[in-house]
Amino acid sequence: MPKPNARPTLRVILVTAPPGEAETIAMRLLEERLIACANLLPGVTSLYWWDAKINRDGETLMLLKTPKRNLPALLKRLKELHSYSVPEFVALPVDFGNPAYLDWAAKEATPARKPKRKSK
Repeated sequence: MPKPNARPTLRVILVTAPPGEAETIAMRLLEERLIACANLLPGVTSLYWWDAKINRDGETLMLLKTPKRNLPALLKRLKELHSYSVPEFVALPVDFGNPAYLDWAAKEATPARKPKRKSK
């Protein structure tokens, strides 16, 4: 059995987006295999500084899972897809997890991997 640190290191990325945009972004990132999965948490209220004032907006929080190796390409693509000029992109390391899940995420989030066709 491989050592735990021999597995690709999974990251959980936090990204907020307008409610109608989050699913579109997540689906594109999945199709391009830059992420293994996305959890969309609608109904988030964000309070933040922008243009020298405090703003309040309703957003959807995306929790994206991908191996560390994908972070540069994922950030680049997110900037292309996102409507914000400065989208949130915070990557958190996963220090411990189900080995089978970590292996699955590393396998699925491989941009060169082609999607399987459904059998008829």
